[in-house]
Amino acid sequence: MDLLLNILKEIWLVTVEMAPYLLFGFLMAGILSVLISRDYVRRHLGARSWTGAFKAALVGVPMPICSCGVIPLAASLRKQGASRSATASFLASTPQTGIDSLMITYALLGWVFAVFRAAVAFISGILCGAAVAAVPEPEDKQHPTEPLPPAATEEMPLLLRMLKYGFITLPKDISKAMAGGIIISGIISGLIPENFFADYLGGSPWAMMLMLIIGIPLYVCSSASVPIALAFIKAGLSPGAALVFLITGPATNAATLTTLWQIIGKKQLVVFLITLATCALIAGLIMNQLSPSLGVQEQICHGHETTGWHHLLYAIGLIAVLLNGILPTPKKKTSCCS
Repeated sequence: MDLLLNILKEIWLVTVEMAPYLLFGFLMAGILSVLISRDYVRRHLGARSWTGAFKAALVGVPMPICSCGVIPLAASLRKQGASRSATASFLASTPQTGIDSLMITYALLGWVFAVFRAAVAFISGILCGAAVAAVPEPEDKQHPTEPLPPAATEEMPLLLRMLKYGFITLPKDISKAMAGGIIISGIISGLIPENFFADYLGGSPWAMMLMLIIGIPLYVCSSASVPIALAFIKAGLSPGAALVFLITGPATNAATLTTLWQIIGKKQLVVFLITLATCALIAGLIMNQLSPSLGVQEQICHGHETTGWHHLLYAIGLIAVLLNGILPTPKKKTSCCS
């Protein structure tokens, strides 16, 4: 009974801590969804040039698109004539971060982690795109360019479109994963004592390799990965090992890898995976080296109880948004005319 209560307490503390930041992230995601449309992304990444990978990473980092949502968009980019390097760069950088996940990272892991995560997503996206571009591409396998479809006319007012995407459409995509990440975080924190792994793995390279093995095939969205990473750190893993999980978990999964195989090629996929894994390990090593001087451990949330009324309101609001995203949308009844 005590174990169950401890798990529930950890789940609640993480929810309260991240609620205001995630709600703000949803709002910013709604604003970005209007300011940076998918048609805009396709048009600006359609040209085959050396700047394609850079533009793809630059656009991909703030976009609030999860690991699964990025797959059809990347395939569409490729169909519209985007180069393999730009497509790979977009697929590497976009799912790693988003305005919502960066806000959660700031709330739970501190500003150093948030800035570092965004920088790694941007740099690894460019490097993955450049590495894929270095692989020879047979001319007879160039992807044909298709014309862009006409833009749909949106009659809903701008503000309502932002709010609808931020608090309804986006949560429909990530709420299950987000709730799962919070629950897994609570289970890990409740079952595994603090600093459990410190004597066995801690900051060793083996801890990063373990996170690499776990993160590459696992499907976890960028927002849901943060509370899980927090639980790993509380269990004794180093910030660098947690960063490896934050990079590989959202950026790769079985569905992403099979899709990449189809749209950029087998050799390009292998190069993409090696480059991303290398970036993750190097970033983890750098994070561990810089952690003491930057005070990373001091910034990490360690489950301090937050009982202010406004924190409770934020938590209730977040739970309502997530529940609305999880519950199925009721089907509209069709009336028959006599």
